[in-house]
Amino acid sequence: MAQATRGTARHRKHLLPLVVLAAMAVAGWALLGDALTFDTLRDNRDWLLAFRDENYLGLALAFVGIYVAIVTFSLPGASVASVTGGFLFGLAAGTALNVTAATIGASLLFLAVRWGFGAALTARIDASEGRIRSLREELKVNEWSVMFLLRLVPAVPFFVANLLPALVGVQFRTFFVATALGIIPGALVYTWIGVGLGEVFDRGEDPDLSLLWEPHVIGPILGLAVLAALPMGVRAVRGRRRKT
Repeated sequence: MAQATRGTARHRKHLLPLVVLAAMAVAGWALLGDALTFDTLRDNRDWLLAFRDENYLGLALAFVGIYVAIVTFSLPGASVASVTGGFLFGLAAGTALNVTAATIGASLLFLAVRWGFGAALTARIDASEGRIRSLREELKVNEWSVMFLLRLVPAVPFFVANLLPALVGVQFRTFFVATALGIIPGALVYTWIGVGLGEVFDRGEDPDLSLLWEPHVIGPILGLAVLAALPMGVRAVRGRRRKT
């Protein structure tokens, strides 16, 4: 009886981070869903630029903190935040801040899910038999390639690429490094859009985020994805040759 009680208490303790994440996500969508937009940035443009000139470090820290919260709680506005980084801090610093904030936020979400029930799910998969177990073994061998593919292929939503690795037992080190490196190409594109955002606002327009899907932009990113998948293909070919 006492052991069952302790098990229940541990289960509730592990679920606490997920409950907090869910509550913050719901509150964020309700309160900030209409605030994290380009219209808000346009309306506060002069104030933000003036504050940046007076307190660059303070604004950079505030920006990173807000971006981390957006990613951690899967709030709306991640694309707006990335473009804002370029608008406020330029291409080099903006990209660095965007990558840093997104990586920290993704890591916090990963750890919360892993602590919540990801570790238990991974243990069950490892203890299982059949196809699920074999898929888990294949993932262990191809962790780096899979993580880079999740980060490089734009069709994969960012929050999905944060949740799935935590649920299937990807090592945190692999997740962190692959996230930090894999999101750089996309971050460069969004930051680059933000660098020219002032001129876009002057014309009374909104930035065109579809630029990411232009052939000259998406082509190199998909090329990197192919390179990331190459080790998986080589292992698959070698495995078939050994069987034959």
